[in-house]
Amino acid sequence: MEQHLIIAVKAIIPLFLLIGVGICVRWQKMLTDTELKHVNAMIFKVFFFCMMFYNMYTTTIATALRPRLLSFTIASLFIVLLISAVVVCTVENDNRSRGAMLQALFRSNYVLLGIPLVENIFGAEAVAVPTMMIAFISPIYNTVSIFFLESFRGGGRFSLGETLVTVLKNPMIVGAILGAACMLLGIAIPEPVLKPIRQISFCTSPVALIILGASFQFGELSKEKRNLAIVVLGRLVVIPALVLGAAYFMGFRGVDFVTLICIFATPCAVASFAMAQQLGSNAELAGSSVVLTSAFSSITLFCWVVLFQVLGVF
Repeated sequence: MEQHLIIAVKAIIPLFLLIGVGICVRWQKMLTDTELKHVNAMIFKVFFFCMMFYNMYTTTIATALRPRLLSFTIASLFIVLLISAVVVCTVENDNRSRGAMLQALFRSNYVLLGIPLVENIFGAEAVAVPTMMIAFISPIYNTVSIFFLESFRGGGRFSLGETLVTVLKNPMIVGAILGAACMLLGIAIPEPVLKPIRQISFCTSPVALIILGASFQFGELSKEKRNLAIVVLGRLVVIPALVLGAAYFMGFRGVDFVTLICIFATPCAVASFAMAQQLGSNAELAGSSVVLTSAFSSITLFCWVVLFQVLGVF
């Protein structure tokens, strides 16, 4: 048992220490809100692009692409979405809050926490699997989130064509496509060019986690107690229990199973707050969901890792 706890601590603690550094940065007012927005934009457009490009360029499709894992993940995402929609529409009457809650339950912080968690457990050579999954999961997250936020804001208009264009402009998707294309076509990137891409790729996760902590706004949480309780319990306890339980009995193990933990047991995506703000949803509820699920996930994520370690999953 002690060995399992040590592995879990080594996997989880570094993530939340980096977030804690970011919280200290905000507390010490080292960055203004405007500067944080600019740094966030840089991470999104430059760092994530380089990380996705490098990981796809240096991976081997045969070992990284897991059709069974991908099929299970996509099916689980839409089952989770369907159940969440029924629950949210039953308990909440305000459309703006419905959109924010659905996005919070459906969309996890997989990109920021997934790759470093897999790397902490299995090493850098294992990140090809979660990286490959990002190329498929990220477009689903973006498309479905826009659909629900537009549908529930009242007078909103969802355009599949516009949404697909937006998704294809996502730097992560562009980086993944270009990296995969260069790898498949055998295009050799000169080392003087590849080296800075590699350096940026390696520092993406720590810098992104620090800025994640610095971006937290601890505002008033009491106004949405019931909805926040549903989001926190659903995102961190109920959804992981259902999906990871099914994955365990279906025989997923090793890096595949940890990838599923990263997708279904991590907190709400930070991007959900900005998207809710831009599309007229309940941005206060979305922001509070990010803060609370991130805070409580330091406990729940640790518990899920320990539990499945004890069960011998990885």
